[in-house]
Amino acid sequence: MTENDPQGTPEPEGSGERPFHFTDKRKVNPETGAPSGAGEQSGEPTSADGGTPREGADPLEALDFEPSGEAGEDAVLLAAKAEAAEHLDALQRERANFVNYRNRALRDQEAARARGIQDVLAALLPVLDDIERARQHAELSGPMAAIAEKLDQSLVKFGVERFGQVGEEFDPMVHDALMHSTDAQATSTKVNLVVEPGYRIGEKVVRAARVGVVGPE
Repeated sequence: MTENDPQGTPEPEGSGERPFHFTDKRKVNPETGAPSGAGEQSGEPTSADGGTPREGADPLEALDFEPSGEAGEDAVLLAAKAEAAEHLDALQRERANFVNYRNRALRDQEAARARGIQDVLAALLPVLDDIERARQHAELSGPMAAIAEKLDQSLVKFGVERFGQVGEEFDPMVHDALMHSTDAQATSTKVNLVVEPGYRIGEKVVRAARVGVVGPE
């Protein structure tokens, strides 16, 4: 009471200090991570179910979230690129294995073909030697001469080469000297007699030429 108001008239309601309150202006709900609604901007924070936040709740829980939007799309793109890189690496390995297999198969096929021709030639050598002797003695004529010519053409077709001629330089790698004579005027060893010609397929000598040679004393 005061001197002007001896009866102690009470003060009007609301004339004293107002109770403290705050306005939550955050645009993201810390509980759900979703945009705040109209009710959340009224000044009273709400929980995930729209009520008062539970006691002891961690305010940083809302920061633990799965990637979404552009971040999620980037993660999916990186995973797809990694998977594509793995498939490409596997495809390249398979292609390299196939190329190696194909090259090995071709080499084996060519080697088998060469062995087959060599086996056939080895079986024909006695016949070829008889034909060559008849040719050297001028005993090959008529139909037999035609047959011998066709046989020679067939050998050439399969890469078979006949070698060994009089006058060639003696080469121990391709000549087998059965006889050797000397000549005072000779300056090197040469073939002066062909007993049996040699045969080779490419660089492979199937049989060396059997010859007689003459050389310096």
